[in-house]
Amino acid sequence: MAKGYVLFNQKAGNGRGKEGIEGLSAHFKEELTFLDMTALEGGYKGLFDKMNEGDFLVLCGGDGTLNCFVNDTAELSFAGDIWYFPTGTGNDFATEMGKKRGDDPFLVTEYLKDLPTVTVNGKDRLFLNGVGYGIDGYCCEVGDAKRAKSDKPVNYTAIAIKGLLFNYKPTSARVTVDGKEYFYKKVWIAPTMKGKCYGGGMIPAPEQKRDDPEKMLSLTLFHTSGRLKTLMIFPSIFKGEHVKNEKYVAVLKGREITVEFDSPRALQIDGETVLDVLSYTAKV
Repeated sequence: MAKGYVLFNQKAGNGRGKEGIEGLSAHFKEELTFLDMTALEGGYKGLFDKMNEGDFLVLCGGDGTLNCFVNDTAELSFAGDIWYFPTGTGNDFATEMGKKRGDDPFLVTEYLKDLPTVTVNGKDRLFLNGVGYGIDGYCCEVGDAKRAKSDKPVNYTAIAIKGLLFNYKPTSARVTVDGKEYFYKKVWIAPTMKGKCYGGGMIPAPEQKRDDPEKMLSLTLFHTSGRLKTLMIFPSIFKGEHVKNEKYVAVLKGREITVEFDSPRALQIDGETVLDVLSYTAKV
């Protein structure tokens, strides 16, 4: 008889990643085995080798958990179904799927295939939602520092507002999309998106389609505006309406996108922070 293997990340959701997973037994008729995905004996290869035909996985965590899974298993083969039970903080992938933290598990097998890559500091990594560069990376950087000092939930919106008003300095960016070059001054954000959402509810690329048959990515640039004007427009990103401000927001689509800043900034890949980055290249 088929079995299910529940892989959880207890660090997800500000340390609440294990909450509610016992209730998963009510959703599956098969026997479930619960495993900490950060302490697998033999790693994923060891797990996959002992699984039988018809066995399946249930991933529990947030966007970072999904990102780690697809990268850690990129060189491995798994033919079974993969379910997802969102227990993270932002849960942007789940949000795009019309789900929220604690909702019933749902199938994600097809969404974890044929993902784009991002090259940062000479290293390639798959991404599921998007690559944030600019104040979005800055927010992750500050959030990580706060989390290291306290167990209190991190308010990324508050970090963004303070950054826009006082702390974050925009930079110039040279952008190359499928071989065509562009140049922008005072760039606040420059994310390349596979999905629509990031940052726990922001919609930087409202027209982006995860299942785009041409596999296009969307690059959104918020540029040229001063602090107060940026602060006035920025809240509209939570509804995806910032793109109406065409004077300050540009959306470019392509299959290979490079963004180069003129001074280093933090970058985030599905919520995971990389510091002191001068450029990145995303491609399908």
